[in-house]
Amino acid sequence: MSQLPFLPFALPEIGEDEIAEVVDTLRSGWLTTGPKAKRFEAAFGAFLGDASLHCIAVNSATAGLHLALEALGIGPGDEVIVPTHTFTATAEVVRYLGADVTLVDIDPATLNIDPRAVEAAINRRTKAIVPVHYGGLAADMPALLAIARRHGLKVVEDAAHALPTTSGGRLVGTLGSDATVFSFYANKTITTGEGGMLVTRDAALAKRAQVMRLHGMSRDAFDRFTATVPSWYYEIVAPGFKYNLTDIAAAIGLHQLKKAHAFALRRTQIAQRFSAAFAGLPLVVPPAAPAGELHAWHLYALRLGDGALPTRDQVIERLFAAGIGCSVHYIPLHRQPYWRDRYRLAAGLFPHSQRVYERQLSLPIYTRMDDGDVERVIEAVTRAIAAA
Repeated sequence: MSQLPFLPFALPEIGEDEIAEVVDTLRSGWLTTGPKAKRFEAAFGAFLGDASLHCIAVNSATAGLHLALEALGIGPGDEVIVPTHTFTATAEVVRYLGADVTLVDIDPATLNIDPRAVEAAINRRTKAIVPVHYGGLAADMPALLAIARRHGLKVVEDAAHALPTTSGGRLVGTLGSDATVFSFYANKTITTGEGGMLVTRDAALAKRAQVMRLHGMSRDAFDRFTATVPSWYYEIVAPGFKYNLTDIAAAIGLHQLKKAHAFALRRTQIAQRFSAAFAGLPLVVPPAAPAGELHAWHLYALRLGDGALPTRDQVIERLFAAGIGCSVHYIPLHRQPYWRDRYRLAAGLFPHSQRVYERQLSLPIYTRMDDGDVERVIEAVTRAIAAA
């Protein structure tokens, strides 16, 4: 066993600015959705650099995906296309609405949803596509948006991994989809602990999401409780949800967002060091972004090559024995009991995702890692791969 301290798979980087902003929030007396959530929404729109966007802060990316699909009218009898190689949240929101999920395979090079598989899966019930920008690398959005236009489908991007990621020189969040949803979970590229942001240019979609975010109320609590004249009246216009982001969380997000590009630069440096070190080993390193594009590097998902002697599980066990945390992204949905059994899914239907799953592991990649930590991971991987 390693005598060095355990290096966890992920750690957030929280500085004194975030701490001071949270303390200020606690002292302000306004803890739930209020002025700082509104500031965070405005700051996020400014970060994306598109004044036409509506940004709606929510308590998770799952909530944002649910709100977006609900606002688009997805419901019973509809089908939504989702990659099998993702976390269950991408798909489960479709079932919340009584619609069905159509899982499709990934491109084995990028690990993103395969546009050819998407087009082959479309039928008369298909209403939307939810691409995932896997690991922080943009999906093939030009192809996916073209497919959506040809078939009259909606597109909601799961951008939980993708801040800041670009496609065609434009930040994810500013593309031609109906909505984009970001995650600020504790291990993401920026964090609010728990949280997310729904981004859209569609004013009607934004209005519906804002109402449904807080119980289907015609006015949110901040507007009612800060008014200087009697303003207690509200109406419930729909059976909504409890998806609002607190000011405590938004206080963290305000300063995390300012650091997003610096965080991305450090993640890129770590990814480049990993890929250079692993180039001569029987490993498949994750693809870099095309020239001129940004990869957010939320994940560094490594695959065992054909010449690797140990199994993926053996490598993970050896890394943990060396004090290195790692994970697997993901156990594909077609392997999960609920999705497998509901839709009678066999591994052979998704050969690329299945093979990736069997040979893949995710290494630590986060901004609190120093160069010594990075070299320690490289040495541990090299030793783990070399042993039979």
